[in-house]
Amino acid sequence: MRRMMLVLMSALPAMVAAQSQTGGASGLPSVAIPKTTAVLVIETPKPGVTFQQVIEVMPAEVRATVKLYLDGKIREWYSRGDGKGVIFLTEATSEDEARSFMETLPLAKAQLMDTQYIPVGPLVPLKLLIAGQQ
Repeated sequence: MRRMMLVLMSALPAMVAAQSQTGGASGLPSVAIPKTTAVLVIETPKPGVTFQQVIEVMPAEVRATVKLYLDGKIREWYSRGDGKGVIFLTEATSEDEARSFMETLPLAKAQLMDTQYIPVGPLVPLKLLIAGQQ
């Protein structure tokens, strides 16, 4: 398994170099950009926001978050290990889709949080394992 991971990791730069002439608008080669299957959402309190401001909104925030989970919009959620916010893995195929429901949450409406959206998808170098076998 370790050897396979080493091969995959060493092949990624070659894949990038081989496709760099055909890259998209982002400058990344299309082979290195996975299909978005979820969006990671990282929320941290905005500078100057106090613990008291956040805690006052938490009862409504928790209820709204649970509703999004039960509606299938949030797949997983975590507290950050450093205590500086939360992380959600959403059921969304674009940043805009995730933003459309995450901005309905009370902390977002109160403009207390900085939010980062990161589209994620399958680990592209794994395609090397099945190349030519399809």
